[in-house]
Amino acid sequence: MARPLKVCFLLHVVFFWVLLRAAALSSARPHSTQEPLYLKFVSNATAFPMEDYYDYVIIGGGTAGCPLAATLSQSYRVLVLERGGVGYGKPNLMSQEGFIRTLMEVDTFRSPAQAFTSEEGVLNARGRILGGSSAINAGFYSRANSYFFRNSGVDWDLRIVNMSYAWIEKAIVFRPKLRSWQSAVRDGLLEAGVNPFNGFTFDHVAGTKIGGSTFDRFGRRHTSADLLSYAKPSNIRVGVHASVERVLLASTSADPGQKPSAIGVVYRDKVGRYHHAMVRDHGEVILSAGAIGSPQLLLLSGVGPRPYLSYWGIPVAHHLPFVGQFLYDNPRNGISIVPPMPLEHSLIQVVGITKSGAYIEAASNVIPFASPARAVFLHMPSSLLNVTVATLMGKIAGPLSHGSLRLASTDVRINPIVRFNYFSNPVDLERCISGIRKIGEVLRSQSLDYFKFRDWYGNREFRHVGPPLPADLSNNTQMAEHCRRTMTTIWHYHGGCVVGKVVDKEFRVLGVNALRIVDGSTLNVSPGTNPQATLMMLGRYVGLKMRRERSRPK
Repeated sequence: MARPLKVCFLLHVVFFWVLLRAAALSSARPHSTQEPLYLKFVSNATAFPMEDYYDYVIIGGGTAGCPLAATLSQSYRVLVLERGGVGYGKPNLMSQEGFIRTLMEVDTFRSPAQAFTSEEGVLNARGRILGGSSAINAGFYSRANSYFFRNSGVDWDLRIVNMSYAWIEKAIVFRPKLRSWQSAVRDGLLEAGVNPFNGFTFDHVAGTKIGGSTFDRFGRRHTSADLLSYAKPSNIRVGVHASVERVLLASTSADPGQKPSAIGVVYRDKVGRYHHAMVRDHGEVILSAGAIGSPQLLLLSGVGPRPYLSYWGIPVAHHLPFVGQFLYDNPRNGISIVPPMPLEHSLIQVVGITKSGAYIEAASNVIPFASPARAVFLHMPSSLLNVTVATLMGKIAGPLSHGSLRLASTDVRINPIVRFNYFSNPVDLERCISGIRKIGEVLRSQSLDYFKFRDWYGNREFRHVGPPLPADLSNNTQMAEHCRRTMTTIWHYHGGCVVGKVVDKEFRVLGVNALRIVDGSTLNVSPGTNPQATLMMLGRYVGLKMRRERSRPK
């Protein structure tokens, strides 16, 4: 009898250890069923009054708009109008594993990722959800490079910049745990000479590094919407499913040379009813609708090139010729392979910052089953869905090539027409070639040997999804053709309302009072490897500056 009792005792010990371990994990883990604090002041816009007054009306609850709203609400009454819904409770959207599925759900009017296609035929996406594109991206977090702060046309106060970054990092940024593919790419980059290894850091430093992630250790996504939890609840309202149609502009005198002023906005709720949100004395309307939405709304509000607005029959409030111009997108090139073994999901965690103007990043995903039409959006054959795909990609520093945006309709819900003119500047093409060559060196590293298949004769080679790299990496003609033929987007478009041409150094719209733009449309320089950290910083930074500016004695 002794032996069965001993076994029974051991089983009980194991059982209670498992219970205790589960309880410990449960207490350490944020409760996924607990609603975020900010939901207490988020409402469907149908519940809002037909007219109301605020100190600040922010159009777009996205990557920059949420930290901006949270900051301003500490001192002033703020309204945020977001055309999408709330991400909380959507498993695909709020998990690392759901990243690909979210980008595939682009065919419904209310989907969190709204697809658009440039005139070059490149498929892209824009966020349509509280949190904006920070709610649909790959979660990589890295501060801007020093070049950005020297050349973006803004007189940055770097003390406030660093305070703003730190405010975000404390709230929603985590250190990722590297698994097989990310670890192999890190080692392969070092073998390929992308030195030194800088370890885990938020800073933009040459070499190979592990960046931050807005996915926590349980794979749950955190977005700029989480920063709304730091708002003053009594001073903020967030309306979702609120589609702003235009900014209301009025002249302050009979003088035709007087600047028009933003006095409010008109928006429609989910059932199509019109509402007016007006600003009080000394208040402002702030566009944070992104590089597609902000220039589109300026044009629809009568701010833009006079002949162009007249062509559309839009009353001209202010002639501003560069609205919609200087629109940039970072092209992405690289290779994808099917490894000989299943891989875990991993979005971008490691980056190689080369000295030749290229950034090398990686991801591994199980591509979920979907229709062939949706597979097109992922730039891969539908026959390969539901398999693990590992990707090594290059992004150029810049870009220098730029295009433009123009209206497709006076309906704000219809995407405007965009052209990015990829590789029209030869420097961008040279950087792409350099990045592809570096990817070739990483592929030849011993660290990536493990991901090759062995054939009948013992030879090892990669099994590619799509075209492999050119056989002769020294052939500039072949490399340039490969760059053009395999180009997709990395979703880092920016510009359209750039500093010095549409807004001033304080992000105020030139020639219009009480109207600012605080988002990626103001950038004429890409902020390093990935933009989300800097766009969130921008919202916090401008909010702090505006509070300081308004508190000064007149």
